[in-house]
Amino acid sequence: MNDDRPVLLETRGTCLHLTLNRPRALNALSHTMVRLLDEALSRAERDESIGSVLLSGAGDRGLCAGGDIRALHDDARASGRASLEFWRDEYRLNARIARFPKPYVALMDGIVMGGGVGVSAHSGIRVVTERSRVAMPETAIGFVPDVGGTRLLASAPGELGTHLALTGRSVGAADAVLCGLADHHVPARLLPALIEALIEALGEPAGQDASVAGIVQRFATEPPAGELAAQRDWIDSCYAADSVEEILRQLRESGVPAAEAAADELLTKSPLALKVTLAAVRRAARLDSLEAVLDQEFRVSSRAFAHPDFVEGVRARIIDKDNEPQWKPGSLAEVDDQEVARFFAPLGPGEQELGLAPESTHTPVDEGQAG
Repeated sequence: MNDDRPVLLETRGTCLHLTLNRPRALNALSHTMVRLLDEALSRAERDESIGSVLLSGAGDRGLCAGGDIRALHDDARASGRASLEFWRDEYRLNARIARFPKPYVALMDGIVMGGGVGVSAHSGIRVVTERSRVAMPETAIGFVPDVGGTRLLASAPGELGTHLALTGRSVGAADAVLCGLADHHVPARLLPALIEALIEALGEPAGQDASVAGIVQRFATEPPAGELAAQRDWIDSCYAADSVEEILRQLRESGVPAAEAAADELLTKSPLALKVTLAAVRRAARLDSLEAVLDQEFRVSSRAFAHPDFVEGVRARIIDKDNEPQWKPGSLAEVDDQEVARFFAPLGPGEQELGLAPESTHTPVDEGQAG
């Protein structure tokens, strides 16, 4: 009989195995799933009999395709607030995962996007396979990378993170490792054996002393060749610019076909989301903790949620699938710096900040380039 619980919890030996269990929805995260994961990890932190945590997704299509976008879209159309509470709990979960005091292994097989990155890429041991496609694709739906994604992308070598943040492109195993989104490549066919090896070793009386990283390393192999390493020259040069307009100009004038294709791609995204995303990644690089970045992202997400581009982007890309979003404003030239800065300003009356980090760790709102 199929188990329809959205998150499966199984303790074997000293290993707690968490399985995201919505395979028909590519294990997209609901608020219930976020709460279940947070409760399980909170208990595991205190339980001395738990030595490690393993996260995987049901089915063979992906770990997690992100949040439940249709539910977020419907909430935004109804001028609701449920999505903000979802993000509040989700971002707190992301911070808990990053600070989890025991080995946390995330199997990032298949599709890993948006919220899926949040529950995996902040963990201590991150495993990708030849089937992995990792992305923060928010600009395509008029949104901005969140779940700590702006910190991850800001930390990538050179301007690779800026490229991925603005285009929303997905990367395979080798490029995920290059960008610091993953640690090890294990062939998908070996994942069942890896899971059993982890559970078997950690289930022994001396399991607490077993090296989880060492077990994963036994199964790790070189991933199939990626694409980004060979493109570093034009990516680092073009995306170092201080504005989206200048990035586009440099991409166009580079003479590199791949750069010109990236420029074409950027022009299909929400102009406002592009400018806010660039500002968010640049600001994240100046913040000194994941918690401070998550606080910033909560402000940005709250403002993006209320902007028409989010509803329109989801409609065009996911619901109607006509791929003809009518962005407001419709061009980069129409997006002014004050509008971008508003996304980073403190939340107003009746709104509650996320408040994960002390205020002193935040970059002042008027510091630096707005985007």
